[in-house]
Amino acid sequence: MPIATIEWQNRKVKIIDQTKLPLRLVHIYCEDLRTLREAIFSLKVRGAPALGIAGAFGVVLGTQNSSATDFPSFRRELEEAIDYLSSSRPTAVDLFWALKRMRNCAEKNKHQEIPQIKKALQEEALQIMEEDKTRSRQMAKKGASLLKNGDRILTHCNAGALVTADYGTALGVIYRAKEEGKKVTVWADETRPLLQGARLTTWELLQAGVEVTLICDNMAGDLMQRGKVDKVLVGADRVAGNGDVANKIGTYTLAVLAKENEIPFYVVCPISSIDLEIPSGKMIPIEQRNSQEITEFGRKRVAPRGVKVYNPAFDITPARYVTGIITEKGILRPPYKETLKELGP
Repeated sequence: MPIATIEWQNRKVKIIDQTKLPLRLVHIYCEDLRTLREAIFSLKVRGAPALGIAGAFGVVLGTQNSSATDFPSFRRELEEAIDYLSSSRPTAVDLFWALKRMRNCAEKNKHQEIPQIKKALQEEALQIMEEDKTRSRQMAKKGASLLKNGDRILTHCNAGALVTADYGTALGVIYRAKEEGKKVTVWADETRPLLQGARLTTWELLQAGVEVTLICDNMAGDLMQRGKVDKVLVGADRVAGNGDVANKIGTYTLAVLAKENEIPFYVVCPISSIDLEIPSGKMIPIEQRNSQEITEFGRKRVAPRGVKVYNPAFDITPARYVTGIITEKGILRPPYKETLKELGP
């Protein structure tokens, strides 16, 4: 189910404002670096692969109007743009992976005239987006081989077309299985506090004609205990070198419940989400979000003023709970310290 989550049009970045879904499908046109960074920070565009693409185009926006006449001056503007984008979301490694690619592209072309460097950067950003589309399809095909007709899949947060340039990660596996004629149904966690599951995952699946049932986050254990879940599929914002997974807060809880109930727990992510430089999940930076995301609901206060709030956007699922990691290059199995290195980014 392809959705044009992010596009490059007329020197602007066109994105779906995901904060407006599912009630309204609204597009935003970001024509400068500040607007795009705000869109990233406020979750108008989100999901690790999509953040990588947005970051790449952010570099283009941040340098396309540069008046620099020499590479050292241009490089300073480039680094300012990269630093500014890097400060938006600390956990999703795809953002930093894409920014590094853009820096390397500029360095590779540093002997060219500035207009040629700008052109090279735009082409690199477009290439990153096209590669993402291919990776989504490859992950979907490999992951669909694990699904059986009649499977009941539980998923958390949103890992569909809205987090990529095309097909999605975890939901992409479900879309491919449907295309292959398999009937699968989905349990979608609402995913507190921002309801990405309720707002985005259910919207996507209904658009694609996939049977989906929305549940509160704390209902997952009951479903598993009653034998109503066959597999759990989630995405990832970063995978450490030992197979520990950072994903939307609540993922760890599902993994523990799945292990207790002997249900396979699969992570679906591209190679760009694997960070071999970080040896374990304990070293992955976890973004702390604004307290209002919890104290308010529907723009109405639901908690007393002055209450303390703990609001991490992600948690870490230890590798021992992960049955397999589905990537565009294959399905990884434990021991992840070995298989991740063999696969390589």
